[in-house]
Amino acid sequence: MSDPLLQTIEARRDDLIALTQDLIRIPTLNPPGDNYHAICAYLDARLSAHGFTTEMIRAQGAPADSETHPRWNLVARREGASPGECVHFNSHHDVVTVGEGWTRDPFGGELEGDRIYGRGACDMKGGLAASIIAAEAFIDTHPEFSGAVEISATADEETGGYGGVAYLAEQGYFDPERVQHVIIPEPLNKDRICLGHRGVWWAEIETKGRIAHGSMPFLGDCAVRHMGAVLEEMERTLFPLLALKHTDMPVVPEGARNSTMNINAIHGGANELPADYTGFPSACVPDSCRITIDRRFLIEENIDEVKAEIIAVLETVKSQRPEFRYDLRELWSVTPTMTDEYAPVVRTVQDAIAQVLDTQAQFVVSPGTYDQKHIDRIGRLKNCIAYGPGILDLAHQPDEWVGVQDMLDSAKVMALSLRALLVEPVQA
Repeated sequence: MSDPLLQTIEARRDDLIALTQDLIRIPTLNPPGDNYHAICAYLDARLSAHGFTTEMIRAQGAPADSETHPRWNLVARREGASPGECVHFNSHHDVVTVGEGWTRDPFGGELEGDRIYGRGACDMKGGLAASIIAAEAFIDTHPEFSGAVEISATADEETGGYGGVAYLAEQGYFDPERVQHVIIPEPLNKDRICLGHRGVWWAEIETKGRIAHGSMPFLGDCAVRHMGAVLEEMERTLFPLLALKHTDMPVVPEGARNSTMNINAIHGGANELPADYTGFPSACVPDSCRITIDRRFLIEENIDEVKAEIIAVLETVKSQRPEFRYDLRELWSVTPTMTDEYAPVVRTVQDAIAQVLDTQAQFVVSPGTYDQKHIDRIGRLKNCIAYGPGILDLAHQPDEWVGVQDMLDSAKVMALSLRALLVEPVQA
């Protein structure tokens, strides 16, 4: 390995490990949004010391932003020696709940062999650390570069990204006049380039009933039974229909090439009693039952069709149950997105993967959405991909980990991509 840039990254292995561990040890749990300011301040200090101009930006007024849990983001920019294009690395700093089943401290950042363990190690603090090492090594090795390098650490990707990338995009941070190339270091495996994601539609369905004494249910109307009929109709007609829908998008894993729907939650009847309550529930017929649905759809579908399928289920049940009443409330939606495989950032990263890993990059599409949706939809910036270290299947799992060698290799790919775009521009 004679390339000084790659040698510089290899020499910073210990720094990469320590940086990843430090990030994991800041428990940025979302919800509710803990320690967002702390992690942004940590990164501000690090990147400022390396010559970046930094901004800490609170997404005031965004969903979930509050005085107790403000939505903080960091954007750092390093200008080159001459004008040129900007390459932006965007990582989310929030992590999901810990969950059960851990055999290690979820926020310990424990290093064992080649693996660093902890919540967010894979998704995606390892990717954030790799992008920082890549950018710093590139700047130190090629101080004469043109254009600019940006690194952002943003809030709330795990809950939609509205307090993070969506807010920044609305403020113009992803305007194509300002930024030309975006790489999101999500954990899609180091030999894959993720071109986009499926669409998503979240909604809440509520069935209505009439409260009555539980000993005389014939005087009431049970909303839970109505919801049971909805679920039965979904099993009978909707889920078989979704299983028949298949996409040409290279979605991974294979099962996600079909349309899918998850029943995210169900709530009916009386509220759950506190854990320390030693009495019994009251005898009531439930007058309300709600489910939350998470529908993932394909680029070949349109959202009006997706909504119509749910309405058809509800109207079928209504035709069969005289007392049936319902409300359907849309929560949020995102259309599918997919960057062209010949886009400049795709070609550049593809070439870098071939150099570092001696393999042909695989193009994939994510089964779930990530912040590319806001860069595309709000920022109108199409030249965007996800590429980073980590194994997708480990995300949100107990004993989550990221491989040190995977981070090093990904950092090398990112650094070579910076050089190709800012020192040796790719020809269109």
